[in-house]
Amino acid sequence: MAITSASGAAAYDSEAAAMQAYLAEGERKAFQLGNRGPIRFDTNGRLTQDILDAYWRVGFYVFEGVLKADELADIERDLKDILDRLPVEQGSAVDKHGRPALGHDLKAPTLFWSKPLGDPFGGTELANGRHPVKMHEPTAATDAPKEVVYLILGTLQHSEACLRVYGHPDLLGIVASVNGADFTPFNEALFIKEPGRGASVAWHQDGVTHWDAPDWDEGTHGFNMMAQLYGCTAANGVWVVPGSHKLGKIDIKSWVAEAGSTRLPEAVPMICKPGDVAITNRQSLHGSFANTSKDWRVTVNQGFHRRKSVLDVEAGGLHAARAVYDAARIRERAAMLGYGIAARHQRFPHETPFVYKPHADEGLTYTWDEKAKASIRDYNLLDLSI
Repeated sequence: MAITSASGAAAYDSEAAAMQAYLAEGERKAFQLGNRGPIRFDTNGRLTQDILDAYWRVGFYVFEGVLKADELADIERDLKDILDRLPVEQGSAVDKHGRPALGHDLKAPTLFWSKPLGDPFGGTELANGRHPVKMHEPTAATDAPKEVVYLILGTLQHSEACLRVYGHPDLLGIVASVNGADFTPFNEALFIKEPGRGASVAWHQDGVTHWDAPDWDEGTHGFNMMAQLYGCTAANGVWVVPGSHKLGKIDIKSWVAEAGSTRLPEAVPMICKPGDVAITNRQSLHGSFANTSKDWRVTVNQGFHRRKSVLDVEAGGLHAARAVYDAARIRERAAMLGYGIAARHQRFPHETPFVYKPHADEGLTYTWDEKAKASIRDYNLLDLSI
């Protein structure tokens, strides 16, 4: 048992009490925003205007009850397999059973590690330095491992269940409504916030290429779509500053200094139940705290862009090597949409598959079979990062 001085214990208790009050107040404010409900489309197949208005006003929206029990069970099975196949430690080529570990021989970025309850990006120059302030790092239990995996990229090659979510017709209908029918992919990830161990993600805004562009607007850097396997709470979920996607590049250090801590008073948490799916503007100021709660958060994350934000633009961010995204590169990366739609139709044949306009315009068709599975290895080397 660690020995703590009286003054140290008092400071700890004060910090814990302040955080609990912050979480409760944030949750209260979150449910007053008017930015949650079921998916609803109009007669033209577009999100209803009130949903779009709420999204653009706040910068995020929670769609309730999207993924049903059978699909959540599929995702959970794949998650357990992924966790079972992780390297025994960072840099190891084998898992705990001595088998080749997940991602050990891939070229693309795959596994991201942190000390339990740590903040691996905050206050560093990683990811173009966009996490300028380190979050509070609570002390983990003495029996916690040295490091944990908290983020996995390129997840569509590791989980057919995640690939099928990628092809969900209603979710792709949301993307088309926000980013246009010719939208493009960005990247996919799995965020894992293990109870008592899950790392924080320091306050940041996504996007690096277009902040000073003359045609910049509140949707220039796209959005992330986050499907929740177990739901998320104020303690383990993503927090967003409403309306911050409209403000351009924010001086995050100054905001934190003014607040006196990383508990930004304007921020609210995304509260979700299992199967809810949230969309969050990438330009919003957002982050998450270390998961000291008893609840898991597992988020199936997918990012999307407007085509005009990507076409003939030089790559930026940590997801892509330097390149200019021409039409051929976009088409190659968007093949994952075709595979996702095909894979989903195999599992849920009663659904009407989504029609991705760029594929339809070019007469492209995709089949999900063993050849396709082999072809997507390291597909995230083609991520469209801006």
